[in-house]
Amino acid sequence: MTAPGRVFLVGAGPGDPGLLTLKGLAALERAEVVVYDHLISRDLLDLAPGSAERIYVGKEVGAHSRSQEEINRLLVERALRGKSVVRLKGGDPFVFGRGGEEAAALAEAGVPFEVVPGVSSAVAVPAYAGIPLTHRGLSSSFAVVTGHEDSGKGEPSVDWEGLATAVDTLVVLMGVRTLPRIVTSLLAHGRSAETPVALIRWGTTEAQQTIIGTLGDIVGKAEAARLEPPVVAVIGQVVTLREHLRWFETSLAAEPLAAALAGHSVIG
Repeated sequence: MTAPGRVFLVGAGPGDPGLLTLKGLAALERAEVVVYDHLISRDLLDLAPGSAERIYVGKEVGAHSRSQEEINRLLVERALRGKSVVRLKGGDPFVFGRGGEEAAALAEAGVPFEVVPGVSSAVAVPAYAGIPLTHRGLSSSFAVVTGHEDSGKGEPSVDWEGLATAVDTLVVLMGVRTLPRIVTSLLAHGRSAETPVALIRWGTTEAQQTIIGTLGDIVGKAEAARLEPPVVAVIGQVVTLREHLRWFETSLAAEPLAAALAGHSVIG
């Protein structure tokens, strides 16, 4: 009887291939199967051996290539064949990545697994846009929430009333399509219409685009720009720092970290 392999739930980071961790790189270089998401860079897939099986399980709005249950079964099935499997997920696997559900399925099936944390888009994308989530005198707290809740829940479970004034900075992931409802909720529960807002599309990549506004006008600006996912929204006074800290979009002179990683192996 074949001993089960191991599944590595690897966070690939938010887009820039150079943000992959060294432990994630090591897992990829040893992978026999790579199960990857929609926004994963081709550069990262190329780090796996040429012989590795590559399986796309991407989810786009209104177009899921496989259900979550199918993905869970796939991971279990390949591992039970004795394969070393990398489940390559955007950002961090345990931050709105359904990594917990996959880990639970593996545990139930008796499949060994490891979680390799990744750089979450919640912190990396604002940083690449020149927006620190905390800053002395402006923000001493932040919250990360999803703007795309499970449609099967019925009523939204995000407590926008509580969040509106409870923290200094709000980071909303996957919320561009529900932006009007989010803005309405925040305004209705006490957040000022003058609160600065940044919408960052394709953050940490060369296609990064940032729109700046306020809660009072950001919906109109997003509609005028025809903004589509993936977008990270930052709401709070720290957005005002971008004017002076927008390092990524104004200076691309430094060699990308991804280039420095090319050909590098952390496996002895």
